[in-house]
Amino acid sequence: MANQNNQILKNTNAQILDEFNASIMFDKELYAQDIRGSIAHSQMLAQQGILTSEEQKAIETGLLQVKKEIESGEFKFTLAYEDIHMAVETRLTEIIGEPGKRLHTARSRNDQVATDFRLYVQDKSLSIKEQLKELIETFVNVAGKYTTTLIPGMTHLQHAQPLNFGFHLLAYANMFKRDYERFESSYDRNNYCPLGSAALAGTPHNINRELTSSKLGFISPTLHAMDTVSDRDFALEILFNISTTMMHISRISEELILWSSYEFQFVRMSDEYATTSSIMPQKKNPDVPELLRGKTGRVYGNLISLLTVMKGLPLAYNKDTQEDKEGVFDSVKTVEISISILNEVIKTMIVNVEKMEQACKIGHLTATDLADYLVQKQNMPFRTAYYITKDVVALANKLNKDISELNIYEIRSANEELKNVSDEIVMYLDLRNSMNARNSFGGTSTIQTESQIKFFEEWLKNI
Repeated sequence: MANQNNQILKNTNAQILDEFNASIMFDKELYAQDIRGSIAHSQMLAQQGILTSEEQKAIETGLLQVKKEIESGEFKFTLAYEDIHMAVETRLTEIIGEPGKRLHTARSRNDQVATDFRLYVQDKSLSIKEQLKELIETFVNVAGKYTTTLIPGMTHLQHAQPLNFGFHLLAYANMFKRDYERFESSYDRNNYCPLGSAALAGTPHNINRELTSSKLGFISPTLHAMDTVSDRDFALEILFNISTTMMHISRISEELILWSSYEFQFVRMSDEYATTSSIMPQKKNPDVPELLRGKTGRVYGNLISLLTVMKGLPLAYNKDTQEDKEGVFDSVKTVEISISILNEVIKTMIVNVEKMEQACKIGHLTATDLADYLVQKQNMPFRTAYYITKDVVALANKLNKDISELNIYEIRSANEELKNVSDEIVMYLDLRNSMNARNSFGGTSTIQTESQIKFFEEWLKNI
Protein backbone atom coordinates (compact mmCIF):
# COMPACT_ATOMS: atom_id res chain seq x y z
CA MET A 1 0.00 0.00 0.00
CA ALA A 2 2.88 2.36 0.86
CA ASN A 3 4.50 1.69 -2.53
CA GLN A 4 1.21 2.44 -4.29
CA ASN A 5 0.85 5.75 -2.38
CA ASN A 6 4.44 6.69 -3.23
CA GLN A 7 3.79 6.01 -6.92
CA ILE A 8 0.64 8.16 -6.83
CA LEU A 9 2.64 10.94 -5.15
CA LYS A 10 5.40 10.66 -7.76
CA ASN A 11 2.87 10.82 -10.58
CA THR A 12 1.21 13.83 -8.99
CA ASN A 13 4.54 15.60 -8.51
CA ALA A 14 5.51 14.83 -12.10
CA GLN A 15 2.27 16.34 -13.37
CA ILE A 16 2.75 19.44 -11.22
CA LEU A 17 6.32 19.80 -12.49
CA ASP A 18 5.13 19.45 -16.10
CA GLU A 19 2.59 22.20 -15.55
CA PHE A 20 5.18 24.37 -13.80
CA ASN A 21 7.79 23.91 -16.53
CA ALA A 22 5.58 24.11 -19.62
CA SER A 23 4.74 27.31 -21.44
CA ILE A 24 2.58 25.86 -24.22
CA MET A 25 -0.72 27.05 -22.76
CA PHE A 26 0.31 30.70 -23.17
CA ASP A 27 3.12 30.79 -25.72
CA LYS A 28 0.83 29.18 -28.30
CA GLU A 29 0.00 32.83 -28.97
CA LEU A 30 3.26 32.86 -30.96
CA TYR A 31 2.31 30.07 -33.38
CA ALA A 32 2.15 32.33 -36.47
CA GLN A 33 5.52 33.94 -35.70
CA ASP A 34 7.07 30.53 -34.96
CA ILE A 35 5.91 29.10 -38.27
CA ARG A 36 6.95 32.25 -40.15
CA GLY A 37 10.42 32.09 -38.61
CA SER A 38 10.76 28.36 -39.34
CA ILE A 39 9.82 28.80 -43.00
CA ALA A 40 12.43 31.56 -43.40
CA HIS A 41 15.02 29.39 -41.60
CA SER A 42 14.31 26.41 -43.88
CA GLN A 43 14.58 28.59 -46.99
CA MET A 44 17.96 29.87 -45.82
CA LEU A 45 19.17 26.32 -45.03
CA ALA A 46 18.18 25.19 -48.53
CA GLN A 47 19.94 28.11 -50.20
CA GLN A 48 23.09 27.30 -48.21
CA GLY A 49 22.91 23.64 -49.26
CA ILE A 50 22.23 22.41 -45.72
CA LEU A 51 18.78 21.16 -46.80
CA THR A 52 17.80 19.90 -50.22
CA SER A 53 15.15 21.83 -52.11
CA GLU A 54 12.81 18.83 -51.76
CA GLU A 55 13.29 18.77 -47.98
CA GLN A 56 12.67 22.51 -47.78
CA LYS A 57 9.48 22.28 -49.85
CA ALA A 58 8.20 19.44 -47.67
CA ILE A 59 8.98 21.44 -44.52
CA GLU A 60 7.27 24.58 -45.80
CA THR A 61 4.19 22.67 -46.98
CA GLY A 62 4.01 20.87 -43.64
CA LEU A 63 4.38 24.05 -41.62
CA LEU A 64 1.56 25.71 -43.55
CA GLN A 65 -0.61 22.66 -42.80
CA VAL A 66 0.19 22.96 -39.09
CA LYS A 67 -0.78 26.65 -39.24
CA LYS A 68 -4.06 25.75 -40.90
CA GLU A 69 -4.80 23.11 -38.25
CA ILE A 70 -4.11 25.60 -35.44
CA GLU A 71 -6.27 28.32 -36.95
CA SER A 72 -9.17 25.93 -37.63
CA GLY A 73 -9.09 24.64 -34.03
CA GLU A 74 -8.19 21.13 -35.17
CA PHE A 75 -4.79 21.22 -33.44
CA LYS A 76 -4.90 20.08 -29.82
CA PHE A 77 -2.44 21.74 -27.47
CA THR A 78 -1.25 19.57 -24.56
CA LEU A 79 1.40 19.86 -21.85
CA ALA A 80 3.31 17.05 -23.56
CA TYR A 81 4.54 19.58 -26.12
CA GLU A 82 6.10 21.83 -23.41
CA ASP A 83 6.19 24.91 -25.69
CA ILE A 84 4.93 26.18 -29.05
CA HIS A 85 8.25 25.41 -30.75
CA MET A 86 8.14 21.70 -29.87
CA ALA A 87 4.42 21.56 -30.62
CA VAL A 88 4.93 22.80 -34.17
CA GLU A 89 8.06 20.72 -34.80
CA THR A 90 6.48 17.54 -33.41
CA ARG A 91 3.37 17.91 -35.54
CA LEU A 92 5.47 18.80 -38.60
CA THR A 93 7.48 15.58 -38.20
CA GLU A 94 4.24 13.59 -37.85
CA ILE A 95 3.08 15.04 -41.18
CA ILE A 96 6.25 14.88 -43.30
CA GLY A 97 8.51 12.45 -41.45
CA GLU A 98 12.32 12.62 -41.56
CA PRO A 99 12.69 16.09 -43.17
CA GLY A 100 10.84 17.57 -40.20
CA LYS A 101 13.71 16.47 -37.93
CA ARG A 102 16.17 18.49 -40.03
CA LEU A 103 14.43 21.84 -39.51
CA HIS A 104 16.17 22.61 -36.23
CA THR A 105 19.63 22.44 -37.81
CA ALA A 106 21.75 25.53 -36.97
CA ARG A 107 19.36 27.00 -34.45
CA SER A 108 18.49 26.69 -30.76
CA ARG A 109 15.25 27.22 -28.94
CA ASN A 110 17.06 30.21 -27.42
CA ASP A 111 17.34 32.14 -30.68
CA GLN A 112 14.07 30.65 -31.93
CA VAL A 113 12.02 32.02 -29.03
CA ALA A 114 13.87 35.33 -29.18
CA THR A 115 12.91 35.59 -32.85
CA ASP A 116 9.28 34.54 -32.38
CA PHE A 117 8.77 36.90 -29.46
CA ARG A 118 10.49 39.80 -31.20
CA LEU A 119 8.36 39.27 -34.32
CA TYR A 120 5.24 39.32 -32.13
CA VAL A 121 6.32 42.55 -30.40
CA GLN A 122 7.16 44.15 -33.75
CA ASP A 123 3.80 43.12 -35.23
CA LYS A 124 1.94 44.51 -32.24
CA SER A 125 3.92 47.76 -32.23
CA LEU A 126 2.69 48.39 -35.77
CA SER A 127 -0.94 47.51 -35.06
CA ILE A 128 -1.10 49.56 -31.83
CA LYS A 129 0.45 52.47 -33.72
CA GLU A 130 -2.41 52.30 -36.26
CA GLN A 131 -4.96 52.27 -33.45
CA LEU A 132 -3.34 55.35 -31.95
CA LYS A 133 -3.53 57.10 -35.31
CA GLU A 134 -7.30 56.50 -35.39
CA LEU A 135 -7.64 57.74 -31.82
CA ILE A 136 -5.70 60.92 -32.61
CA GLU A 137 -7.95 61.51 -35.63
CA THR A 138 -11.00 61.26 -33.36
CA PHE A 139 -9.63 63.78 -30.86
CA VAL A 140 -8.71 66.19 -33.67
CA ASN A 141 -12.12 65.86 -35.33
CA VAL A 142 -14.03 66.44 -32.08
CA ALA A 143 -11.71 69.32 -31.12
CA GLY A 144 -12.54 71.02 -34.40
CA LYS A 145 -16.18 71.36 -33.34
CA TYR A 146 -15.39 73.26 -30.13
CA THR A 147 -12.69 75.82 -30.91
CA THR A 148 -14.89 78.67 -29.58
CA THR A 149 -16.53 76.78 -26.69
CA LEU A 150 -15.27 78.04 -23.33
CA ILE A 151 -14.19 75.68 -20.57
CA PRO A 152 -12.38 76.56 -17.34
CA GLY A 153 -8.74 75.59 -17.54
CA MET A 154 -7.52 74.26 -14.21
CA THR A 155 -4.38 73.90 -12.16
CA HIS A 156 -4.48 71.96 -8.88
CA LEU A 157 -8.08 71.12 -9.97
CA GLN A 158 -8.93 74.78 -9.28
CA HIS A 159 -10.31 77.16 -11.89
CA ALA A 160 -7.40 79.07 -13.44
CA GLN A 161 -7.91 80.62 -16.91
CA PRO A 162 -10.46 80.31 -19.71
CA LEU A 163 -9.66 77.87 -22.51
CA ASN A 164 -11.60 76.59 -25.47
CA PHE A 165 -12.68 72.96 -25.27
CA GLY A 166 -11.02 72.08 -28.57
CA PHE A 167 -7.69 73.25 -27.13
CA HIS A 168 -8.22 71.02 -24.08
CA LEU A 169 -8.88 67.96 -26.26
CA LEU A 170 -5.80 68.66 -28.37
CA ALA A 171 -3.67 68.22 -25.24
CA TYR A 172 -4.62 64.53 -25.44
CA ALA A 173 -3.98 64.42 -29.19
CA ASN A 174 -0.44 65.55 -28.38
CA MET A 175 -0.04 62.88 -25.70
CA PHE A 176 -1.18 60.13 -28.05
CA LYS A 177 1.06 61.50 -30.81
CA ARG A 178 4.04 61.01 -28.51
CA ASP A 179 2.80 57.47 -27.81
CA TYR A 180 2.60 56.83 -31.55
CA GLU A 181 6.17 58.07 -31.96
CA ARG A 182 7.39 55.87 -29.07
CA PHE A 183 6.01 52.72 -30.73
CA GLU A 184 7.53 53.85 -34.03
CA SER A 185 10.93 54.49 -32.45
CA SER A 186 10.90 51.15 -30.62
CA TYR A 187 9.98 49.32 -33.82
CA ASP A 188 12.97 50.84 -35.64
CA ARG A 189 15.38 50.25 -32.76
CA ASN A 190 14.40 46.59 -32.31
CA ASN A 191 14.00 45.58 -35.95
CA TYR A 192 17.00 43.21 -35.96
CA CYS A 193 16.90 39.46 -36.39
CA PRO A 194 17.98 37.11 -33.55
CA LEU A 195 17.81 33.93 -35.65
CA GLY A 196 21.23 32.37 -36.20
CA SER A 197 22.56 33.31 -32.77
CA ALA A 198 21.86 29.69 -31.75
CA ALA A 199 22.22 28.85 -28.03
CA LEU A 200 24.54 31.76 -27.14
CA ALA A 201 27.65 31.71 -29.33
CA GLY A 202 26.54 31.30 -32.93
CA THR A 203 26.78 28.09 -34.98
CA PRO A 204 29.47 26.21 -36.92
CA HIS A 205 27.03 25.65 -39.81
CA ASN A 206 27.51 27.79 -42.92
CA ILE A 207 24.36 29.87 -42.46
CA ASN A 208 23.40 33.22 -43.99
CA ARG A 209 21.90 35.40 -41.28
CA GLU A 210 21.44 38.32 -43.65
CA LEU A 211 19.16 36.19 -45.83
CA THR A 212 17.04 35.01 -42.90
CA SER A 213 16.81 38.58 -41.61
CA SER A 214 15.65 39.88 -44.98
CA LYS A 215 13.01 37.17 -45.37
CA LEU A 216 11.54 38.05 -41.97
CA GLY A 217 11.44 41.80 -42.67
CA PHE A 218 14.22 42.82 -40.30
CA ILE A 219 16.82 45.47 -41.14
CA SER A 220 19.72 43.09 -40.50
CA PRO A 221 20.85 40.38 -38.04
CA THR A 222 21.60 41.25 -34.42
CA LEU A 223 25.28 41.93 -33.76
CA HIS A 224 26.12 39.76 -30.75
CA ALA A 225 24.84 36.22 -30.21
CA MET A 226 25.07 36.08 -26.42
CA ASP A 227 23.40 39.45 -25.92
CA THR A 228 20.70 38.48 -28.42
CA VAL A 229 19.45 35.31 -26.74
CA SER A 230 19.31 36.94 -23.29
CA ASP A 231 17.97 40.35 -24.37
CA ARG A 232 14.39 41.28 -23.55
CA ASP A 233 14.75 45.05 -23.90
CA PHE A 234 12.28 44.94 -26.80
CA ALA A 235 9.66 43.38 -24.51
CA LEU A 236 10.36 45.94 -21.78
CA GLU A 237 10.02 48.73 -24.34
CA ILE A 238 6.60 47.65 -25.53
CA LEU A 239 5.49 47.27 -21.89
CA PHE A 240 6.74 50.79 -21.12
CA ASN A 241 5.12 52.18 -24.26
CA ILE A 242 1.82 50.51 -23.37
CA SER A 243 2.07 51.73 -19.77
CA THR A 244 2.59 55.32 -20.91
CA THR A 245 -0.30 55.06 -23.36
CA MET A 246 -2.54 53.63 -20.63
CA MET A 247 -1.46 56.45 -18.31
CA HIS A 248 -2.72 58.93 -20.92
CA ILE A 249 -5.92 56.92 -21.35
CA SER A 250 -6.35 56.98 -17.57
CA ARG A 251 -5.95 60.77 -17.46
CA ILE A 252 -8.69 61.44 -20.02
CA SER A 253 -10.83 58.78 -18.29
CA GLU A 254 -10.45 60.64 -15.00
CA GLU A 255 -11.58 63.87 -16.67
CA LEU A 256 -14.54 62.13 -18.31
CA ILE A 257 -15.56 60.80 -14.90
CA LEU A 258 -15.35 64.28 -13.38
CA TRP A 259 -17.02 66.01 -16.33
CA SER A 260 -19.96 63.59 -16.32
CA SER A 261 -20.67 64.12 -12.58
CA TYR A 262 -23.52 66.32 -11.31
CA GLU A 263 -20.93 68.77 -10.01
CA PHE A 264 -19.62 69.41 -13.54
CA GLN A 265 -22.21 68.18 -16.07
CA PHE A 266 -19.84 69.12 -18.91
CA VAL A 267 -20.39 65.91 -20.86
CA ARG A 268 -22.83 63.05 -21.01
CA MET A 269 -21.64 59.66 -22.14
CA SER A 270 -23.56 57.48 -24.52
CA ASP A 271 -25.70 54.84 -22.78
CA GLU A 272 -23.41 52.19 -24.32
CA TYR A 273 -20.53 53.42 -22.14
CA ALA A 274 -22.35 54.14 -18.87
CA THR A 275 -24.60 51.95 -16.72
CA THR A 276 -27.34 52.50 -14.17
CA SER A 277 -26.90 51.59 -10.52
CA SER A 278 -28.22 48.20 -9.37
CA ILE A 279 -30.13 49.90 -6.54
CA MET A 280 -30.43 53.59 -7.45
CA PRO A 281 -32.36 53.97 -10.72
CA GLN A 282 -31.61 57.69 -11.01
CA LYS A 283 -27.83 57.10 -11.27
CA LYS A 284 -25.79 56.70 -14.44
CA ASN A 285 -22.31 55.46 -13.66
CA PRO A 286 -19.23 56.07 -15.87
CA ASP A 287 -18.23 52.42 -15.64
CA VAL A 288 -16.26 52.28 -18.89
CA PRO A 289 -13.90 55.19 -18.08
CA GLU A 290 -13.49 53.75 -14.58
CA LEU A 291 -12.44 50.40 -16.05
CA LEU A 292 -10.04 52.14 -18.42
CA ARG A 293 -8.53 53.97 -15.46
CA GLY A 294 -8.33 50.76 -13.42
CA LYS A 295 -6.65 48.68 -16.12
CA THR A 296 -3.71 51.08 -16.12
CA GLY A 297 -2.49 49.57 -12.84
CA ARG A 298 -2.59 46.14 -14.42
CA VAL A 299 -0.19 47.04 -17.24
CA TYR A 300 2.10 48.88 -14.80
CA GLY A 301 2.33 45.59 -12.89
CA ASN A 302 3.35 43.71 -16.03
CA LEU A 303 6.17 46.20 -16.68
CA ILE A 304 7.49 46.04 -13.11
CA SER A 305 7.22 42.24 -13.14
CA LEU A 306 9.47 41.84 -16.18
CA LEU A 307 11.94 44.46 -14.94
CA THR A 308 12.20 42.42 -11.74
CA VAL A 309 12.66 39.14 -13.63
CA MET A 310 15.49 40.61 -15.70
CA LYS A 311 17.36 42.55 -13.04
CA GLY A 312 19.60 39.73 -11.74
CA LEU A 313 20.03 37.38 -14.69
CA PRO A 314 23.58 36.36 -15.62
CA LEU A 315 24.44 35.88 -19.29
CA ALA A 316 23.25 34.14 -21.32
CA TYR A 317 19.78 32.54 -21.56
CA ASN A 318 17.97 31.59 -18.35
CA LYS A 319 14.63 29.84 -17.88
CA ASP A 320 13.45 32.88 -15.89
CA THR A 321 12.74 34.62 -19.19
CA GLN A 322 9.88 32.21 -19.78
CA GLU A 323 8.08 34.69 -17.53
CA ASP A 324 8.46 37.41 -20.17
CA LYS A 325 5.46 36.56 -22.34
CA GLU A 326 2.25 36.41 -20.34
CA GLY A 327 2.59 40.01 -19.14
CA VAL A 328 3.28 41.25 -22.66
CA PHE A 329 0.33 39.29 -24.10
CA ASP A 330 -1.92 40.66 -21.36
CA SER A 331 -0.75 44.27 -21.76
CA VAL A 332 -1.12 44.13 -25.54
CA LYS A 333 -4.70 42.86 -25.30
CA THR A 334 -5.50 45.42 -22.62
CA VAL A 335 -4.21 48.42 -24.57
CA GLU A 336 -5.80 47.24 -27.83
CA ILE A 337 -9.28 47.04 -26.34
CA SER A 338 -8.74 50.21 -24.27
CA ILE A 339 -7.80 52.34 -27.29
CA SER A 340 -10.71 50.95 -29.26
CA ILE A 341 -13.22 51.68 -26.51
CA LEU A 342 -11.87 55.15 -25.71
CA ASN A 343 -12.12 56.02 -29.40
CA GLU A 344 -15.84 55.25 -29.35
CA VAL A 345 -16.41 57.03 -26.02
CA ILE A 346 -14.93 60.28 -27.40
CA LYS A 347 -16.82 59.96 -30.69
CA THR A 348 -20.18 59.50 -28.98
CA MET A 349 -19.95 61.79 -25.92
CA ILE A 350 -22.45 64.65 -25.75
CA VAL A 351 -20.91 68.01 -24.82
CA ASN A 352 -22.90 70.45 -22.66
CA VAL A 353 -21.59 73.74 -24.04
CA GLU A 354 -23.81 75.87 -21.79
CA LYS A 355 -22.58 74.20 -18.59
CA MET A 356 -18.95 74.60 -19.63
CA GLU A 357 -19.38 78.30 -20.31
CA GLN A 358 -21.33 78.85 -17.06
CA ALA A 359 -18.48 77.22 -15.15
CA CYS A 360 -16.08 79.82 -16.56
CA LYS A 361 -17.88 82.42 -14.44
CA ILE A 362 -16.72 80.72 -11.26
CA GLY A 363 -13.27 81.43 -9.87
CA HIS A 364 -12.44 84.78 -11.53
CA LEU A 365 -10.66 83.25 -14.51
CA THR A 366 -9.74 86.63 -16.00
CA ALA A 367 -7.97 87.98 -12.90
CA THR A 368 -4.59 87.42 -14.58
CA ASP A 369 -5.80 89.50 -17.52
CA LEU A 370 -6.43 92.44 -15.19
CA ALA A 371 -2.90 92.19 -13.77
CA ASP A 372 -1.44 91.90 -17.28
CA TYR A 373 -3.44 94.95 -18.40
CA LEU A 374 -2.11 97.06 -15.52
CA VAL A 375 1.46 96.01 -16.37
CA GLN A 376 1.10 96.64 -20.09
CA LYS A 377 -1.15 99.72 -20.16
CA GLN A 378 -0.46 101.40 -16.81
CA ASN A 379 3.25 100.56 -16.64
CA MET A 380 2.87 99.10 -13.16
CA PRO A 381 5.32 96.60 -11.65
CA PHE A 382 3.72 93.15 -11.79
CA ARG A 383 3.76 92.71 -8.00
CA THR A 384 1.84 95.99 -7.55
CA ALA A 385 -0.65 94.95 -10.23
CA TYR A 386 -1.02 91.58 -8.51
CA TYR A 387 -2.11 93.16 -5.19
CA ILE A 388 -4.47 95.62 -6.89
CA THR A 389 -6.06 92.69 -8.73
CA LYS A 390 -6.58 90.95 -5.38
CA ASP A 391 -8.60 94.01 -4.26
CA VAL A 392 -10.79 93.75 -7.38
CA VAL A 393 -11.35 90.04 -6.75
CA ALA A 394 -12.29 90.81 -3.12
CA LEU A 395 -14.85 93.37 -4.32
CA ALA A 396 -16.29 90.90 -6.83
CA ASN A 397 -16.68 88.32 -4.05
CA LYS A 398 -18.39 90.92 -1.87
CA LEU A 399 -20.81 91.73 -4.71
CA ASN A 400 -21.32 88.00 -5.39
CA LYS A 401 -20.12 88.46 -8.96
CA ASP A 402 -17.40 87.03 -11.15
CA ILE A 403 -14.67 89.52 -12.00
CA SER A 404 -15.71 89.27 -15.67
CA GLU A 405 -19.16 90.65 -14.72
CA LEU A 406 -17.92 93.85 -13.03
CA ASN A 407 -18.70 97.20 -14.69
CA ILE A 408 -16.17 100.03 -14.98
CA TYR A 409 -17.46 101.89 -11.95
CA GLU A 410 -17.15 98.86 -9.70
CA ILE A 411 -13.62 98.21 -10.96
CA ARG A 412 -12.57 101.82 -10.28
CA SER A 413 -13.99 101.67 -6.76
CA ALA A 414 -11.94 98.62 -5.80
CA ASN A 415 -8.61 100.44 -5.37
CA GLU A 416 -7.42 104.05 -5.41
CA GLU A 417 -4.92 103.22 -8.18
CA LEU A 418 -7.82 102.33 -10.47
CA LYS A 419 -9.92 105.49 -10.09
CA ASN A 420 -8.88 106.85 -13.52
CA VAL A 421 -8.45 103.55 -15.36
CA SER A 422 -9.80 103.44 -18.93
CA ASP A 423 -13.08 101.68 -19.55
CA GLU A 424 -11.30 99.40 -22.07
CA ILE A 425 -10.34 97.34 -19.04
CA VAL A 426 -13.83 95.84 -19.10
CA MET A 427 -13.07 94.28 -22.47
CA TYR A 428 -9.89 92.71 -21.07
CA LEU A 429 -11.94 90.98 -18.39
CA ASP A 430 -14.34 89.41 -20.90
CA LEU A 431 -13.96 85.63 -20.83
CA ARG A 432 -13.89 85.04 -24.58
CA ASN A 433 -11.52 87.95 -25.14
CA SER A 434 -9.28 86.50 -22.44
CA MET A 435 -9.21 83.11 -24.16
CA ASN A 436 -8.45 84.67 -27.55
CA ALA A 437 -5.81 86.99 -26.09
CA ARG A 438 -3.63 83.94 -25.45
CA ASN A 439 -2.56 83.92 -29.04
CA SER A 440 1.09 82.93 -28.59
CA PHE A 441 2.28 79.84 -30.46
CA GLY A 442 0.74 76.81 -28.77
CA GLY A 443 -1.79 78.99 -26.94
CA THR A 444 -5.51 78.52 -26.40
CA SER A 445 -6.89 81.20 -28.75
CA THR A 446 -9.31 79.98 -31.39
CA ILE A 447 -6.79 80.99 -34.08
CA GLN A 448 -3.98 79.02 -32.44
CA THR A 449 -6.26 76.03 -31.79
CA GLU A 450 -7.33 75.94 -35.43
CA SER A 451 -3.68 76.18 -36.44
CA GLN A 452 -2.89 73.17 -34.23
CA ILE A 453 -5.76 71.24 -35.82
CA LYS A 454 -4.32 71.97 -39.28
CA PHE A 455 -0.93 70.75 -38.07
CA PHE A 456 -2.45 67.47 -36.93
CA GLU A 457 -4.42 67.04 -40.15
CA GLU A 458 -1.21 67.40 -42.17
CA TRP A 459 0.71 65.12 -39.82
CA LEU A 460 -1.99 62.44 -40.06
CA LYS A 461 -1.92 62.60 -43.85
CA ASN A 462 1.81 62.05 -43.98
CA ILE A 463 2.35 59.19 -41.53
